[in-house]
Amino acid sequence: MTVTELVSYEDALASYDPVMGLEVHVELGTKTKMFCGCSTELGADPNTQTCPVCLGMPGALPVVNAIGVESAIKIGLALNCEIAEWCRFARKNYFYPDMPKNFQTSQYDEPIAFNGYLDVQLEDGEVFRVEIERAHMEEDTGKSTHVGGATGRIHGAQHSLLDYNRAGIPLIEIVTKPIEGAGERAPEVAKAYVAELRELIKALDVSEARMEMGQMRCDVNLSLRPNGTEKFGTRSETKNVNSLRSVERAVRFEVQRHASVLSAGGTIVQETRHFHEEDGSTTSGRIKEEAEDYRYFPEPDLVPVAPSREWVEELRGTLPELPRVRRNRLREQWGVTEHDMQSILNAGAVDLIVATTEAGADSAAARKWWMGELARSANESGTDLAALPITPAQVARVAALVADGSLNDKLARQVIEGVLAGEGGPDEVVEKRGLKVVSDDSALGAAVDEAIAANAGIADKIRAGKVAAAGALVGAVMKATRGQADAARVRELILERLGVEG
Repeated sequence: MTVTELVSYEDALASYDPVMGLEVHVELGTKTKMFCGCSTELGADPNTQTCPVCLGMPGALPVVNAIGVESAIKIGLALNCEIAEWCRFARKNYFYPDMPKNFQTSQYDEPIAFNGYLDVQLEDGEVFRVEIERAHMEEDTGKSTHVGGATGRIHGAQHSLLDYNRAGIPLIEIVTKPIEGAGERAPEVAKAYVAELRELIKALDVSEARMEMGQMRCDVNLSLRPNGTEKFGTRSETKNVNSLRSVERAVRFEVQRHASVLSAGGTIVQETRHFHEEDGSTTSGRIKEEAEDYRYFPEPDLVPVAPSREWVEELRGTLPELPRVRRNRLREQWGVTEHDMQSILNAGAVDLIVATTEAGADSAAARKWWMGELARSANESGTDLAALPITPAQVARVAALVADGSLNDKLARQVIEGVLAGEGGPDEVVEKRGLKVVSDDSALGAAVDEAIAANAGIADKIRAGKVAAAGALVGAVMKATRGQADAARVRELILERLGVEG
């Protein structure tokens, strides 16, 4: 049933309870593919990183990538999963041009990791537990480029181009159990879960998990059931959502769309859907297959995977501090609120601030520059904070120059501007631009005397005891020295000249 007008989100929640299931695909950062020795490096010419195995040539035999298995176990352990003592691969059979073998090597009823959970923290500090059904190993497909037509999709295209460089790249698919009880916060829970999972994957160093590059993407399953009932409704699956904001928007839109259909007496079709970034809507893709439609059967060319308990425990011992635990520790160390920490996380500044403090700055100064001047520069240039051409060590040096009085904040901002412009490190920029604070009395005395002479009325007020008026004279001196005077010393000299105690 086609819906022309959506009910409001609030009206949808007044009648229906959303149930979600999130399937996240993570491309592993291995050097070679999952079942062959072809490179996984990005940017190669199309179809130059292929071989008989990943092209599905007759007689080619796959071999499992050991680092891929190790990464899968690490992810499973970090998600509090049980790790299978014995599991195997299966062939998932379906035809699509970007899959050269006409089946995908995956895992079906015997995943390597299962029955786990991930606790995620919402913006108000509430912790919501998302239960994990499974995390299993598989391979990615190739890339189709549909030429002609208005949508860039296969329908209406004049022809299609296929690049199999990506075919066979290792994937881990992480599937949640049905997420119930989120209510009106379902979009927020979905976004927070994917965000936390991304941080976890990055902390494990098994993938860069860059969603904008397709290294991590989410399929959003959603259904509605009437409030007060237990039976799940028919679900839709919005495919390949590739940003945190889009995950949140996809959930919200599908809640409204489902509610609109159901409220009008229609029925939901189980199907895949496409997400549209420009307006946050989804459109129909294809009728969704059930598992039996894929005709899974055990992969005859691969031996089972049976990780020893000793190896699993050895890998458990290598796990880093988990992101939520680390954030809470840093939040306490830095003395910031939950809201401030969330802002730092959203800006991608946590690791940058940590690195800046390790380079010698105190945490308050590190936060000030990364979340202030540098965040503004990143926003203006449309780049990630970490991509700015300035290092944590250089930010720490700027903070040190401010701390020892060589720079004030205004001059420090000019130094940062120079570093970002490629003029060199902080000390080079200070030297080239002549930006050091002027603090010696001989250099400041003349400027102070000129300010007093030019503002006799203000000087008289100060002599009469209105010391606060000294701010106007300080401002005049700062203007005359292009902001390079030591404001504290200027104030002292003004009061000395006028015979007033500060």
